[in-house]
Amino acid sequence: MAAQVVPVLSKLFDDYQKTTSSKLKIIDAYMTYILFTGIFQFIYCLLVGTFPFNSFLSGFISTVTSFVLASCLRMQVNQENRSEFTAVSTERAFADFIFANLILHLVVVNFLG
Repeated sequence: MAAQVVPVLSKLFDDYQKTTSSKLKIIDAYMTYILFTGIFQFIYCLLVGTFPFNSFLSGFISTVTSFVLASCLRMQVNQENRSEFTAVSTERAFADFIFANLILHLVVVNFLG
């Protein structure tokens, strides 16, 4: 089983390195960071507890929403999806991402109390 998985993962990684642009790799790194942050928050909540529940909820909702916003940015910036987003330039997609993150974090800070 492991002998079959290793070549597949190796080919997947090689193809990713060859065909993915640097912009998308940066977004993917950001999304990976957000994913691990959310996992860490959830594990911390399981181990320690949810005493300030608003804090946990704000942090976890922030990571999930940031991941969703980053995936939307990735879809809009990807050149393979250019036919779907003809009216949206790369700069506009990034500006929308920044604006949505600003609104998100204002709501999160407000929810913290």
